[in-house]
Amino acid sequence: MAAVSDRLPAFPWDKLEPYKATAAAHADGIVDLSVGTPVDPVPELIQRALAGAADSPGYPTVWGTAALRDAITGWVRGRLGASAAGHRNVLPVVGSKELVAWLPTQLGLGPGDKVAYPRLAYPTYEVGARLCGAQAVVYDDPTALDPAGVKLLWLNSPSNPTGEVLPQEELTRIVAWARAHGILVFSDECYLELGWEAEPVSVLHDEVCGGSYEGVVAVHSLSKRSNLAGYRAAFIAGDADVLRELLEIRKHGGMMTPAPVQAATVAALGDDTHVGEQRARYAARREALRTALEAYGFRVEHSEASLYLWVTRDEPCWDTVAHLAELGILVAPGDFYGEAGARFVRVAFTATDERVAAAVKRLG
Repeated sequence: MAAVSDRLPAFPWDKLEPYKATAAAHADGIVDLSVGTPVDPVPELIQRALAGAADSPGYPTVWGTAALRDAITGWVRGRLGASAAGHRNVLPVVGSKELVAWLPTQLGLGPGDKVAYPRLAYPTYEVGARLCGAQAVVYDDPTALDPAGVKLLWLNSPSNPTGEVLPQEELTRIVAWARAHGILVFSDECYLELGWEAEPVSVLHDEVCGGSYEGVVAVHSLSKRSNLAGYRAAFIAGDADVLRELLEIRKHGGMMTPAPVQAATVAALGDDTHVGEQRARYAARREALRTALEAYGFRVEHSEASLYLWVTRDEPCWDTVAHLAELGILVAPGDFYGEAGARFVRVAFTATDERVAAAVKRLG
């Protein structure tokens, strides 16, 4: 057991605990802007769907109900512009983090194989490579990589942590390069519904992949768009051959989305009203925090999408974390996401309106 855990880096969030204690000691309490966890209520229509499916005594299927596959394919066609998507092109998963962490293992990767991901990135891409013993490789431009041995290429647009959005022409170029070298592309698009100063495009869009999903898969989650982080509702879409293989493996592993969550997902994907309402909440919080941070002397880079502001005072990130903790504000240090983030912090705007207002007041 220790041999597996020894492959993994220290869990980064544990390092924040002393700063969290400092922030919590503030007279008006902590404003936690570190982890981007939803705080607003789950929309009522989704709660009703979950409750309506509560009497589910039998085992759910890994592939999901026909109604769930209909909902996912309909959303993928309409929202992502993937006009040819059918049931064979979709697969529900038990939250996107589980998928990211175990994907290289389920693809049969191991020593001698390479998993590539952005230089600034969600830490679980690296964890997935380490779990199976593959080599983790970072990139600024994936097409500048030596393709030899690269079996899995992670894209992330909009980016966590930076909020950067890859333009359609850039995605098209990368997909063509990867296909030419036989490299499987997985595109983490969990923040696609949260574009502010740019319109995110899916790797599955007809104009990106040419209407063929060969060698490309997109990862989507309902955690952010629908406040369903507690439900573990997510899915992947794309290459039917890849998804068929993953389906067989996940059937053996019992990786089943609970039946009530499947029903809730159908309701969530069938309603755009709650998504617009949540976007409006986030837009107001984003504007308030951005204005306050810039007035305080921070510089915002990228941040054109997602639920975060990527900011710097041109000092070591832990100095910034410590300074803001004294104000009762907890943020994430940029080096959680790679060495290139050593002078940045990530500020989530997922706190309540009241807590965001408190942070703005303290920065003022």
